[in-house]
Amino acid sequence: MTDDCCASTCGSETAPADPRWRRILWAALIVNAAMFLVEMFAGAAADSSALQADALDFLGDAANYAISLAVVGAALAWRARAALLKSLFMLGFAAWVFGSAIVAYVNGTTPDPATMGAVGALALAANAGVALLLYRYRKGDANMRSVWICSRNDAIGNVAVMLAALGVLGTGSALPDLIVAGVMATLALTGGAQVLRQARTELRAEAKKAVPAT
Repeated sequence: MTDDCCASTCGSETAPADPRWRRILWAALIVNAAMFLVEMFAGAAADSSALQADALDFLGDAANYAISLAVVGAALAWRARAALLKSLFMLGFAAWVFGSAIVAYVNGTTPDPATMGAVGALALAANAGVALLLYRYRKGDANMRSVWICSRNDAIGNVAVMLAALGVLGTGSALPDLIVAGVMATLALTGGAQVLRQARTELRAEAKKAVPAT
C-alpha cells in the first residue's frame, strides 16, 4: 500500500530527533494518561464496557507514546522493534475488550447513557487534538505510523461511544454499548496487524543489510 512507508525517514538508518515530534509525543502521553484515569472511573461508575475499553486503550496509548519517546532518533531497526512491541499492545487490547464484552453480556448490566455521552465527548476532544498534531507523521516509519493509527482509531472509537450512549438511551438495552466495545476491539486488531506487518518488513530489510555481501 502506498501509505505503508512513504516518508523520508522510513528507509533511513537513523530518524532525525525532531524536537517537534518529541514535544507532540509528550503532550500525547500526558493527555492519554489523564484520560485513562477519567474514563476508568467513569466507566466503572456507569457500568459501561465501551468506556472501560476506551480507558484501557488510553492506557495502552500512553505506554505506546512512552516507547516512542524512548526511540526518538534511534536507528530504524530499534524503531521497528518498538513498533513491534506496540502492535502486541494493540492486539492484547483487542483480546481484553472482546473478553470484557462477553462478561458484561452475561452479567446483563445496563450502562448510564448520560455518563457515557459526556465522557465520550471529552475523550473525542482529547483524541482529535492529538490526532491533528500527529497528522503530518502518518506516513512515517512503522513507529510513527503506529502512533498515528492509535490516535486515529481512538477518535473513531470515541464517536462510537457517543453513538452507543444514544442507543442505550433510546433502547434501554446494554447491546449498543457491547457492540461498540466489539467495534473498538476490531479497530485495535486491524491496526495492530497493520503495524505488525510493517515492523516485520522493516526488520527483515535491516537484517538483509546486515548480511555481508559474498
